Amino acid sequence: MTDTAPGSPARSRWPLVALGVVVATLLIGTGLALTVFRSPSAPWVEPPVLAGRQLWGSCAAGFYARRDDTIVLTSSAHCASEGTTATDPDGRGVRGVFGPGAVLDPCPYPEYTCRPSDMNYLVVAPDRIPWGRLNVVDLGDGGQRIIPAGTSPLACADIEIGDAVEINGRDVFRAGTVAEIGENRHDPAQDGDYFPCMVAAGDIGVAVGDSGGAVLVDGVPAGVTSRSFGGLLGFTPLAEGLDALGLELCTTPDCGLTPP
Repeated sequence: MTDTAPGSPARSRWPLVALGVVVATLLIGTGLALTVFRSPSAPWVEPPVLAGRQLWGSCAAGFYARRDDTIVLTSSAHCASEGTTATDPDGRGVRGVFGPGAVLDPCPYPEYTCRPSDMNYLVVAPDRIPWGRLNVVDLGDGGQRIIPAGTSPLACADIEIGDAVEINGRDVFRAGTVAEIGENRHDPAQDGDYFPCMVAAGDIGVAVGDSGGAVLVDGVPAGVTSRSFGGLLGFTPLAEGLDALGLELCTTPDCGLTPP
């Protein structure tokens, strides 16, 4: 992050690149508040809830969502390409197959890949869908959270400077606050993605493996861990990514579907 405070305490729309932010490093990596319903020491139930946890390799998992009748887990577009199979840590069982990344069309900067959010999704293998818990996000030491029915994922315009931020990529729970909000456009030879909205948290450290992880803002599903600015969190908004990919956030235990 920049060493300079991002303007006034009110919402800032300064382009991150204009503030002297270090070139982004890939991390391959209006709703209702969530409710913590268990301690981090509660038993691991099969199949486990992977939303909020480590998904596969250097990819973290975001939130459960549905595309028509298909259950998916959000992650990061730069973390795994379309058609990649995600396996269990032992390399045996299959967790699912990654779908496409979100793109912004039309793109105002043809030399970039324009993205509304740094998001793709994993089509969850049928035997790995945790029916009855699809509205749960597991933040490890931060506790599991239930997303209340009817919760709307946050868009860029819903996020403000000073809002509380929580993440759990690499299964390491961290919390901080929003420091800056703006577009993200660097030298295309160094980062070929353009984002009209990137949110930076000036007090949450990130590392390889955090990418794609769930971001909560003031307790509401809000973003996708996407970039490192000098080792600190940059994330892109959730609502824009879901909309671009035709996804609906799961806010009920079975996401409006009938389990098999």
